Amino acid sequence: MSENGTKTKPEAETRPEPADRILITRHETTINGTPITYTAACGTIVLKEEAEKTGENAGESEGEKPRASIFFTAYTREGVKDPATRPITFAFNGGPGSSSVWLHMGALGPRRVWLGEDGLTPPPPPFQVIDNAQSILDVTDLVFIDPVSTGFSRPVVGEKARPFHGFKRDIEVVGDFIRLYTNRYQRWASPKFLAGESYGTTRAAGLSGYLQERHGMYLNGIMLISAVLNFQTLEFDNGNDLPYILYLPAYTAAAWFHHRLAGDLQADLHAALRESEEFANGDYALALHQGSAMPASRRKAVVRKLARLTGLSAEYLEQTDLRIEHIRFCKELRRSENRTIGRLDSRFAGMDRLAIGGQFEFDPSYAAIQGSYTAALYDYVRRELNFESDLPYEIINGRVWPWSYAEHENRYVEVADTLRRAMHQNPALKVHVANGYYDLATPYLATEYTFNHLGLDESLRGNITMSYYEAGHMMYIHQPSLEKLKDELARFILEAVK
Repeated sequence: MSENGTKTKPEAETRPEPADRILITRHETTINGTPITYTAACGTIVLKEEAEKTGENAGESEGEKPRASIFFTAYTREGVKDPATRPITFAFNGGPGSSSVWLHMGALGPRRVWLGEDGLTPPPPPFQVIDNAQSILDVTDLVFIDPVSTGFSRPVVGEKARPFHGFKRDIEVVGDFIRLYTNRYQRWASPKFLAGESYGTTRAAGLSGYLQERHGMYLNGIMLISAVLNFQTLEFDNGNDLPYILYLPAYTAAAWFHHRLAGDLQADLHAALRESEEFANGDYALALHQGSAMPASRRKAVVRKLARLTGLSAEYLEQTDLRIEHIRFCKELRRSENRTIGRLDSRFAGMDRLAIGGQFEFDPSYAAIQGSYTAALYDYVRRELNFESDLPYEIINGRVWPWSYAEHENRYVEVADTLRRAMHQNPALKVHVANGYYDLATPYLATEYTFNHLGLDESLRGNITMSYYEAGHMMYIHQPSLEKLKDELARFILEAVK
């Protein structure tokens, strides 16, 4: 009751309706020697969903209810006469719990964080944002999406965050945002692409099915950067020997970079990788399959070969029962110097307080880039895109865990078959996969294994292409790899719309 005795509405009824907040700015840049003018739309769109009544009127529509405010940044090239000829790419990172800042300001967007030529020795703070001459804005418009609880994306007031933190719901929300954006900005006639990194590749494969089956949206292409479509290839569980086999060449690459291999292997990275791949897919796989039935003489030969290809001691390899878990490898390779190596990018080295222990205190490859990307994003969004918010921009939000995989209970998460089914239904769909040799999060041999077991019809196998880089999970922090990635992705997009 109010002071004069009249009834007041409940708080929920007087609460203002959530509203979109989008700022538009104009910019210029130069890509491949060509001046490009573009608009940037930066802000939040309120995602609404139909809600059904309960009780006596169950099943009837209650109308649309706001569920979440999705933060995005979109870049649209000006001067395009016919949008039907202009591709559009929806991009996101992974985690789960990661914002899109890495692809946005590291690889694809028109501005990027400067980390030096090799990315290994980033300059000290304050950090620098520069024009990205390797942006793909010259061949496609770009929309970077932050899923709920990442970036500035949040549930609306009255909605809880937890229901958004799961495999199925995440795909639905991102897919519904893509449909809404396509409607609002009249892009249904445009060639459409997805670009995902890490868990974002899991999301992208899931979206290939969801967008087709729920919204009738057929894609022209999907770009998978550091891919994982079958989690069995990555989970170091008892009884699952697959990751130990598929990680081996990535261990060889790391040992090569840190000069831990024999002289003949140090001469040529690619020759060392070929030897490692052959052993992993052959004698090593057979040895793990045999288990304790393996003859002692054969076991000794396998240990010698593993030591040759990993730079680890025979004694240590015996202690692991020939099974090297990746975080232990990061700690063990340079333990004698009290140095660790990176998981996201094994070229990096870090320092722990003590040399003992089975895992590092932090991933040096993430620590080296976290601060630069965070500071750059905050400054860029406010200073150049004019978007202001006092909310924290969640670069990587660990509070989304435990991430729900309820749909995959009692089995490994697997979306490769979703992608296969989408490609069978839409034979025009093309896929490009970018792999880093020094990636210990999603190793390249695991990706090859997944695609070799896709079950794709032979007539469509040419729709899949791969590229490889002498860098890690985020290969674009390495300038030569960024230049190559730009060339590969631009070529892929142009060929996919022919």
